[in-house]
Amino acid sequence: MSDRFELFLTCPKGLEGLLAEEATALGLEETREHTSAVRGMADMETAYRLCLWSRLGNRVLLVLKRFPMKDAEDLYHGVNDVEWQDHLLPDGTLAVEFSGHGSGIDNTHFGALKVKDAIVDKLRTPTGERPSVDKLNPDLRVHLRLDRGEAILSLDLSGHSLHQRGYRLQQGAAPLKENLAAAILIRSGWPRIAAQGGALADPMCGVGTFLVEAAMIAADIAPNLKRERWGFSAWLGHVPALWRKLHDEALARAEAGLAKPPLWIRGYEADPRLIQPGRNNVERAGLSEWIKIYQGEVATFEPRPDQNQKGLVICNPPYGERLGDEASLLYLYQNLGERLRQACLNWEAAVFTGAPDLGKRMGIRSHKQYSFWNGALPCKLLLIKVLPDQFVTGERRTPEQRQAEREQLEAAPPVAADPYARVNKNGNPIKPAPAPVVEQARLSEGGQMFANRLQKNLKTLGKWAKREGIDCYRVYDADMPEYAMAIDLYHDWVHVQEYAAPKSIDPEKASARLFDALAAIPQALGIDKSRVVIKRRERQSGTRQYERQSAQGQFTEVQEGGIKLLVNLTDYLDTGLFLDHRPMRLRIQKEAAGKRFLNLFCYTATASVHAAKGGARSTTSVDLSKTYLDWARRNLSLNGFSDKNRLEQGDVMAWLQASRDEFDMIFIDPPTFSNSKRMEGVFDVQRDHVELLDLAVARLAPGGVVYFSNNFRKFQLDEHLADRYAVEEISAQTIDQDFARNTKIHRAWKIQTR
Repeated sequence: MSDRFELFLTCPKGLEGLLAEEATALGLEETREHTSAVRGMADMETAYRLCLWSRLGNRVLLVLKRFPMKDAEDLYHGVNDVEWQDHLLPDGTLAVEFSGHGSGIDNTHFGALKVKDAIVDKLRTPTGERPSVDKLNPDLRVHLRLDRGEAILSLDLSGHSLHQRGYRLQQGAAPLKENLAAAILIRSGWPRIAAQGGALADPMCGVGTFLVEAAMIAADIAPNLKRERWGFSAWLGHVPALWRKLHDEALARAEAGLAKPPLWIRGYEADPRLIQPGRNNVERAGLSEWIKIYQGEVATFEPRPDQNQKGLVICNPPYGERLGDEASLLYLYQNLGERLRQACLNWEAAVFTGAPDLGKRMGIRSHKQYSFWNGALPCKLLLIKVLPDQFVTGERRTPEQRQAEREQLEAAPPVAADPYARVNKNGNPIKPAPAPVVEQARLSEGGQMFANRLQKNLKTLGKWAKREGIDCYRVYDADMPEYAMAIDLYHDWVHVQEYAAPKSIDPEKASARLFDALAAIPQALGIDKSRVVIKRRERQSGTRQYERQSAQGQFTEVQEGGIKLLVNLTDYLDTGLFLDHRPMRLRIQKEAAGKRFLNLFCYTATASVHAAKGGARSTTSVDLSKTYLDWARRNLSLNGFSDKNRLEQGDVMAWLQASRDEFDMIFIDPPTFSNSKRMEGVFDVQRDHVELLDLAVARLAPGGVVYFSNNFRKFQLDEHLADRYAVEEISAQTIDQDFARNTKIHRAWKIQTR
């Protein structure tokens, strides 16, 4: 073989420029960039060095041959002509990867099969001995790339992808690949900062990928130093002596790097389940002396290395896959921006995000941005110098104001954040100084208009709610059409439901307006951002409105009409308490004394609790969901109503047909549509309400009453019901002041026998 080879280095999309610089520095010559790859010329020593030291590449491919290809026969003969006995023993194993299409090859599996056949046929012995396929750990990995009629046949020297360093056996839900993390660190200036002895902190470190890659850069550790098996390990062209020389040099450099005083590298992670996996990864990398990981929330993040040291804050915050997900992350990004301003003055910061609009909401300017790809997702790296004049406050400040702010932020002494932090003369950790007060970012013009409307509504409705003893109520319901959301107060929590924008609305404008509104909510309502829960409400089908959205299991106690009720603001689209039915529940409470009360489609049985509070002789609550009946049981028990209050699990229609009990008051608030697996057929309120009401009235005692309501906007009560029963629409009587702007939220009727 020649002493000089053509090499292809593959990489994630967007890293080509960085990889070209790295490969050139490692000895690659005549370097040229391609999509997701770099090409150049090198000797075997450089090829080995690239395998060992490339932090950015995926694979190192050594080109054996290029040949023109018109069809599958050309492919076979072109591969078969190679002297494969120089590369693989007849009893060896191989794996083939084929990429590209054309020249009669439209299926990569077929192309790979042709390449394999050509190699096997070339090496087949007279006794029939031939190589076999091993996709996991072959002796030789062969790659053929078809590009516009030219076949490029290569050996894969790397084996498994170079991003698989071997230390990360445990990972979180959405990890960055190691080579992408290294690229972000390089673009962020970490090699320069590390050379100056700077610190590094990751406030959302997950399982520590940034931390480990940063420490390996700082300690001059070859990223694949610990890899035991390579694509060239069993290749007949392998030169072991040359490889051992390079590997020994890398070992010596790593030992020298680790012998230096370790830099201050710290990670903080809110999810306790990721702490130990992260520490395990650090230990496998051999960097426990350099890296420490602690549990901590972004809202309290404060890097405090020794001697007032500065450095780099780097993180990959979550960015969500849908607009609704992004909205729920707005406050996380705002908290991150606040912590950078308050705790990281004169540091550099790098925020990697797939949602640049969220990055803009941090309230701090980036001085440079780079484009990356995380898999198929386009992302931005925002580089920030955390200086007072980088703060986005929405108004100009004088140099004197900026200097005063700078002095205020610098005045706080370093505090104990971990075992390496400062202590006082008695050996006790120095207590953290109070976080300096930093001016809040001024709202955008649209955000300020939205805040003004919220404050106006709160002033009016707050007085009414206080007068009526109401603990939770709707304070906004798409009053301004461009800000399409419903906002409910639950004591000291805010529940936000974003209505999906029509397809005619530009998604970017809808997103910007949503973020403006969410930024305004805590300020306008005087509630901490951590107590704002955001959901997206779309047109639902079946029982999707009852499906679990999360699994936090956090219940909050609220009050209404002298009773206590449990709401869950996070786990389901609805909270367990339909606020618009408050007047109906209070009416039931007022009329329930001495009566037998039946609650159909009872949900969490809030109406039953009201009936019990009003002195009902008994209550019976029927629902198909065990989850909601358990919730109902808790609501009843919370108010001391465990006796004479029956909970029945079952399909309401079937239950009514089987029941022979009589009731004095029946409340029916059915879903618009239901197709639960536990019921026979499908319930449609428009189609089935006549049968439902006939079955319910049949269970009424003389003089009894049925209260029937539903939220289907197009619902029409069957006019023939009035021929059999006394029917009175009472919708206007069941709309409270907080829903006066949306009188179509539901309709309600009072039905009695004649």
